[in-house]
Amino acid sequence: MRSYRIYAEFIKGLWRQNPVFIQLLGMCPTLAITNSAINGFSMGMAVTFVLVSSGIVISFFRKLIPSEVRIATFTIVIASFVTVADLFLKASFPEINKALGPYIPLIVVNCIILGRQEAFTSKNPPLASIADTLGMGIGFTMALIILGSIRELLGCGSIFGYRVLGDYFRPWVIMILPPGAFLTLGVLIGIINRFSPRKT
Repeated sequence: MRSYRIYAEFIKGLWRQNPVFIQLLGMCPTLAITNSAINGFSMGMAVTFVLVSSGIVISFFRKLIPSEVRIATFTIVIASFVTVADLFLKASFPEINKALGPYIPLIVVNCIILGRQEAFTSKNPPLASIADTLGMGIGFTMALIILGSIRELLGCGSIFGYRVLGDYFRPWVIMILPPGAFLTLGVLIGIINRFSPRKT
């Protein structure tokens, strides 16, 4: 029964409670950096690292954190791991770090991360918290990769930098511009809502 609960906590973030397509959270980086698949993947991995790492720490110390200062404590923990992620990207992948710009430091105020710490990890044991945050992080990463792949394919004719469409293809420049992000996300959400079971 316990293993089923862990599995359920993990799987919900992939689809049923997907942060981007269902909950519409983290829209700022989702719309800003998904002009390519690699940017979406990189941002997703950074958010997943911060989400899982901060979730483990907060879950372990949840009974020691006074409720009056819980948000401030969560923010400090999250900011510490964001700094680690930012320095790692700067040292190991400077081009990706430059492409993501200020959106790595802004992970601190990403409502997905703070929301999961407040709603779940601060109230649950570490194993369940790992499953929840890992599922949400992977779901977020998948959404960014899908969005980035579509925009890069239509805007440049490539995916992850590899040419997919030949010289016959005329790139849709709008897809790598901000309006392309809104259009792509809107169409994807519309398709998901059309084929999702409706609640009565």
